[in-house]
Amino acid sequence: MKLSCLKSNLLEGLNVVGRVVPSKSTLPVLGNVLLATDRGQLKLAATNLDMAISYWVGAHVDDEGAVTLPARLLADFVSSLPDDRIDMALTTRGHTMHLTCGRFAANIKGIDAEDFPRIPGVADAVPYALPAAMLRECIQSVVFAAAPDDSRPVLSGVLFTLKDGQLTLAAADGFRLAVRSAELTDVPVEGGQPSTPLQMIVPAKTLTEVARVLTDGEEQVEIAATPTKNQVMFRQAARAEIVSRLIEGQFPDYHKILPRQHNTRAVVNTSEFLRATRAASVFARDNSMIVRLDVVPGPEELVPGRLNVTATSSEVGDNAGEVDASVEGSEAQIAFNGRYLRDALEAIGTAQAALEITGPSSPGVIRPVGDQNGYLHVIMPMQVSGR
Repeated sequence: MKLSCLKSNLLEGLNVVGRVVPSKSTLPVLGNVLLATDRGQLKLAATNLDMAISYWVGAHVDDEGAVTLPARLLADFVSSLPDDRIDMALTTRGHTMHLTCGRFAANIKGIDAEDFPRIPGVADAVPYALPAAMLRECIQSVVFAAAPDDSRPVLSGVLFTLKDGQLTLAAADGFRLAVRSAELTDVPVEGGQPSTPLQMIVPAKTLTEVARVLTDGEEQVEIAATPTKNQVMFRQAARAEIVSRLIEGQFPDYHKILPRQHNTRAVVNTSEFLRATRAASVFARDNSMIVRLDVVPGPEELVPGRLNVTATSSEVGDNAGEVDASVEGSEAQIAFNGRYLRDALEAIGTAQAALEITGPSSPGVIRPVGDQNGYLHVIMPMQVSGR
C-alpha cells in the first residue's frame, strides 16, 4: 500500500470517522480506523458495531492495500503536521505505516485489515434520494428532542417516515415532542422515488452524525434500509456513507397527544421570545428550570398584548421579561422547562412563532408562523404553586 494525499483532506476524514470510535472496547481493532485504497481514493472507516462511518479522501494511489491504525494517535499526529502533502507507505512485512510530510516522519503500528469488522451492506434495498440540505435541516429541528438514554430504547431514536412524497421526522422523550415534515414531490430523481413506504426508528446519535457529514448545495443523499428493517444506510455521493442499526419496537402514536384545539394563541417575535427565555433560564437553573409564561391580551382591539416570561429562585433572585404579542383568546398562564422551551425556539427558522395554550395543565404547542413545512413542538407543562 502506497499513496499520497493532502493533510487537510486526510484530517477532515479522520475527524468525521473518529466520532464513532469507542473510547473503550474489548476489541482493540475497534479503536482503530481502517485505511484502504478504493477506486483511486483513500477510504477511511470506523465502527462501534452499532454504527459505521466511511469517508473517501482524494488521493494519488501507487499501490493498493489496507490496514487499520490507532484512530486517536493518527488524528493527533496528522493535526500536528504542516499543510502539505502526506506520503504513506505500508511496510512489506508487518502492519506498520510509514508517514512523511515535509520534514516530519513517523512509523505507526497497526492491526491487519482482515480483523476489522465487516460493515453491513444494504445492496438489495431500493434507495430513496433526498436533497442533502433539506434532510440536514429536518434532522436538526427534531433530533435534540429524543431521549438521551436507553431506558426506553424507542424514545432514544427518531421516527423516520417516507411516504406519499413526504418526509416526516418525529422525536420525543416523554416530556416533549418535535415533528418536522417536508414535501418531496419536486425532488428530481432519475427513475422516481420507490413506491414502497419506508418507516423506521433511527438512533438519534446516528442522525446527529448524518447531519454533520451532509453538505450544503444541491447534492442528494441516498437512503436505504434492509428488507428486514434492521440496518439503514445514508450515502452522499462518493464522499461519505453511514450504516447503522435500527431500533426495534413500536414508536408511540404521537398523533394522540397533539392538542386539537387551544383557548389562547400568542404570536411573538421569535428572537425576542428566545432572548427572554434565555434570560429567565439563568434564574431557573436553581429552581428545576421552571420558566413561567403569562399571555395577556391587549386592552383594546388595536393595542398589542404581551407575553411575560419570568423565573424565580429563592436562592438567587428573580427575573422578568416582556415581549409584545398578538393574542387571540383569553389570558393564560403556563410553565415550561426552560431548556425545552429554548430548544424549541432555536429550531424555529421563521421571524415569528406562535404559542398555543389550552390550559396550565395541558401540553403547549409552539409553531413557526409562515412556514408551510409543518413543524411543531409540543411541551408538557410543569406544575407550579403560588401563581
